[in-house]
Amino acid sequence: MGILEGKRILVTGVLTDASIGFHVARIAQEQGAEVVLTAYPRPTLTARTAKRLPSGPDSPPPVLELDVTDAGQLGALAGNLRELGFDRIDGIMHAIAFAPQNALGGNFLETEWEDVATAVHASAFSLKSLTMACLPLMKEGGSVVGLDFDATKAWPVYDWMGVAKAGLESCARYLAKYLGPKGIRVNLVAAGPLATMAAKSIPGFEGMTEMWPHVAPLGWDIKDSEPTARACAALLSDWFPATTGEILHVDGGLHAIGAASSQTAGA
Repeated sequence: MGILEGKRILVTGVLTDASIGFHVARIAQEQGAEVVLTAYPRPTLTARTAKRLPSGPDSPPPVLELDVTDAGQLGALAGNLRELGFDRIDGIMHAIAFAPQNALGGNFLETEWEDVATAVHASAFSLKSLTMACLPLMKEGGSVVGLDFDATKAWPVYDWMGVAKAGLESCARYLAKYLGPKGIRVNLVAAGPLATMAAKSIPGFEGMTEMWPHVAPLGWDIKDSEPTARACAALLSDWFPATTGEILHVDGGLHAIGAASSQTAGA
């Protein structure tokens, strides 16, 4: 019997089988959960990817198109889930982040507010808006998990996405505060850099991926999403019943090493 047996989990951010969300959905199914996926902006690609999950090509999880910055689509989400037979949601996996190219890659001082607003809306505020859209279907014991990238440091090239992640971390704490009385937990998993399509779109991101395996005490494999996905699945389960507002680092331990050490090693 898996740790998610009988759970119904909504997973966002599945684009290809390299997506972290894909591996969370895979492990969730392996651990007994029923999964529903949301997709944007290419639901047909997500639907094809869904056929590679353990449920197989003959019974892939349903896919709902959802732009988390669209109030209309968010407002319709609970009803759309009910139409699919999901009368409750036990867990939400928030694996969404986006920033325009002008907000990344060393353009911090030149980025216009419109691009910053897009990054913050899609990457931070969406945690709150997605959670609230699902709240009518969530009961006591529910769990919300988001993907983070340690926002305590100013990383090279990450720029306004780093600011957005700091907002995500604060948002998670406030959600934990206000949803705690309803018995709903909210936590984040701060993963090290992984070779996803989103990461490849960040100019110069390869600098961090080259440094990380050499500095992290446990080492780090940028092609292995399994440790991150397992952590997400554990937080979605009932195994952390009294943990909320937490940021769980799954980065090979690099967050515990002094900044000077990491900068020197990466030089």
